[in-house]
Amino acid sequence: MKIVIIGNGMVGYKFCEKLLAKKGTGTAELVVFGEEMRPAYDRVHLSEYFAGKSADELTLAPAAWYADNGITLHLGDPVQSIDRVHQTVHSFKGITEHYDYLVLATGSAAFVPPIPGVEKQGVFIYRTIEDLEMMTDYARHAKKGAVIGGGLLGLEAAKAMLDLGITDTQVIEFAPRLMPRQIDDAGSHTLRTKLEALGLHIRTNTNTTAILGDEHITAMQFADDSTIEVDMLVISAGIKPRDELAKLCGLETGHRGGIVVNDQLSTNDPHIFAIGECALHKGMIYGLVAPGYEMADVVAANLCGGSKSFTGFDMSTKLKLIGVDVASFGDPFINAHEGRSITWEDTHKGVYKRINVSPDGKHLLGGILVGDADQYNMLLQTCKNKVVLPPNPEDVILGARGGAADSGAGVTSLPDDALICSCESITKLDICQAVSEKGCETVDAIKKCTKAGTGCGGCVPMVKDLVNHTLKANGKYVRNVLCEHFAYSRQELFDLVKVHDLKSYEAVLDKLGKGDGCETCKPAVASIIASLWNEMILQKGNATAQDSNDRYLANIQKGGTYSVVPRIPGGEITPEKLIVIGQVAVKYNLYTKITGGQRIDLFGAHVSDLPLIWEELIAAGFESGHAYGKALRTVKSCVGSTWCRFGLHDSVSYAIRIEERYRGLRAPHKLKSAVSGCIRECAEAQSKDFGIIATEKGWNLYVCGNGGSKPQHALLLATDIDSDTCIQYIDRFLMFYIKTADPLTRTATWLNKMEGGINYLRNVVVNDSLGIAAQLEAEMQLLVDNYKCEWKEVVDNPELRKRFNHFVNAPAEKDPSVQFQPMREQKRAAEWK
Repeated sequence: MKIVIIGNGMVGYKFCEKLLAKKGTGTAELVVFGEEMRPAYDRVHLSEYFAGKSADELTLAPAAWYADNGITLHLGDPVQSIDRVHQTVHSFKGITEHYDYLVLATGSAAFVPPIPGVEKQGVFIYRTIEDLEMMTDYARHAKKGAVIGGGLLGLEAAKAMLDLGITDTQVIEFAPRLMPRQIDDAGSHTLRTKLEALGLHIRTNTNTTAILGDEHITAMQFADDSTIEVDMLVISAGIKPRDELAKLCGLETGHRGGIVVNDQLSTNDPHIFAIGECALHKGMIYGLVAPGYEMADVVAANLCGGSKSFTGFDMSTKLKLIGVDVASFGDPFINAHEGRSITWEDTHKGVYKRINVSPDGKHLLGGILVGDADQYNMLLQTCKNKVVLPPNPEDVILGARGGAADSGAGVTSLPDDALICSCESITKLDICQAVSEKGCETVDAIKKCTKAGTGCGGCVPMVKDLVNHTLKANGKYVRNVLCEHFAYSRQELFDLVKVHDLKSYEAVLDKLGKGDGCETCKPAVASIIASLWNEMILQKGNATAQDSNDRYLANIQKGGTYSVVPRIPGGEITPEKLIVIGQVAVKYNLYTKITGGQRIDLFGAHVSDLPLIWEELIAAGFESGHAYGKALRTVKSCVGSTWCRFGLHDSVSYAIRIEERYRGLRAPHKLKSAVSGCIRECAEAQSKDFGIIATEKGWNLYVCGNGGSKPQHALLLATDIDSDTCIQYIDRFLMFYIKTADPLTRTATWLNKMEGGINYLRNVVVNDSLGIAAQLEAEMQLLVDNYKCEWKEVVDNPELRKRFNHFVNAPAEKDPSVQFQPMREQKRAAEWK
């Protein structure tokens, strides 16, 4: 049997792979014609090309794979015609091949609207690696960009523009909302808000009427006669099936394009099949890779003597568009008479969730997720497998509340026939059997054995859970390995990298790992290398192994901007350098904030000068920081929700409120505090005497941490409390500590000696088990009300000022006989020139 495949894209390649798996090498003669000059590559992750992934890394299989499996591969040689009578195809280079069966996997082409000027230089199609290479070259001279198309492909193209450094980019969408086929108006609004926060300009309900410029694009004109300046334009407005060959040879096609096929994917010629984006099945063109893979499997099965049908495919999808999670599953746009919708929206964090449930509330019919799609996999499986919903269906997106038990046990609770990997049609049972019966004990082994997780990759977390669950069920120990590419823990890998003197990610992978690596192990190995050798992290090929922040040597923030944080060793800084920071901040309109302990220390002052220094500082609005006392030192904070893309609450304002309340409070030992705006803990709240961490519902309060000579993490005292309740609990905690601790005893030591530990303390502070809560609060309020700045008290009181002399009987003037030897004299700016 001789089979000719026209098209060497992802689906054409998958057909070859499926046929070989079912029939074996040498049992059928396969001939493949590809239009492009390179073998099939991963178009799903095409945008990663701009993030440093090479064309070779995107390749699904090298040319050698085809040769090793007896497949004749013709690259850069598109088929020009099909002779159905003689069952032959004729290529551009003059090759004629006979076929017993012909598989059309010609895919699709980009839809280019008939806009005058579309042929100008600077106008690109976002479709192939060659397109990306041309875009990269042209982008070096472009400052203003635009993308026509606000769907999946258009937003991917917009991400590509940002990756190319064209931050002034506009997205032009003809429809009234972004991603009109996947999400509703509310979801689109949330997505639009998040994309605009990243710097993109969004124009919906906009029709482009002309592309202006002589030879190169300079502007775009719209139906309302408005124009925008543009140096570079990418058109990604949809796809159209490649059915030209089918039409030429008389195969039936749809009136809007596509090669008509039946449930066996056969055309009106029984010797010709069509699969992928060129196939029109029951009036539907499937533009995702998963249904294309299923079509490939159907044709391969039937050609191998089986009987399999294509009955349609779920178009659920999850994507991360420019760092924003977007997903839809089942029926996202259900009609009112078919069910009811439950929506949840957090405009502060930019999260929108909608689920559609059956009229009786028992089954999930579909939904939309924007901004947070972590629940996508389980929601999809719940929908597809008709899993009965909990009594309160909203729990599946909000979580069980009021002490209710979790509604399920995750992926392990799904039925055996649940389709875990849609791309490869792999069920839960297939994965569990691969672990139990075939010895596949890692995700990488499962990928090789079943192909699960090798498509879009969205199912990998569930695959990993199933592997671990099955291993534990079989009584096997689950090692805490770094990932499927390294069979070692981080500590073990650290030692091995050192022993083998490895200094690049590729060297570590070749020597100690397997596969191509992933986003889990790459940054981890890069960190190990940096920790061991302290070499420049962007050299020796390690740049692509870094995470996004290390790659650009700066932290990305909300809005797509980066933070620039210069080092100030030891906190020592010259006045001249302070001025430079201020000048830079003004010049570039930057927000500035003191980091770490959030203080600037001034050293080297004569005791007689102290009141004079304080006087000037107080006049400028400063007060004592109590660095000298057994008192509250600092309340450290991160930048919080104002700037950080992960921030849940305004940690800065709350830290100020905390510090101003407890300033000057004397205690058995010094006190340190912190407020973190999210669980990433940039303010290190869990190493403080009392620390506060933002949650989605309020604040978590931790107490009795210690970053001193015997470090100890703080323990959780209360969860999800509001701001006023948090301060109420802190009042009680601090007063109870002040009243009961021994001298010079830190809060951590105090708690360690307390009978009953944190549970006892929680009963006292939260549950008022001793009945003294009101008393503790009143005592704290008295201290707060009586606060006075000690520096100001000295400055305003002549008698107190007299104390600040070198000697009691010395005059107020400086004694010229007293000399001080500078120990760490700061270098002057002139010495650096």
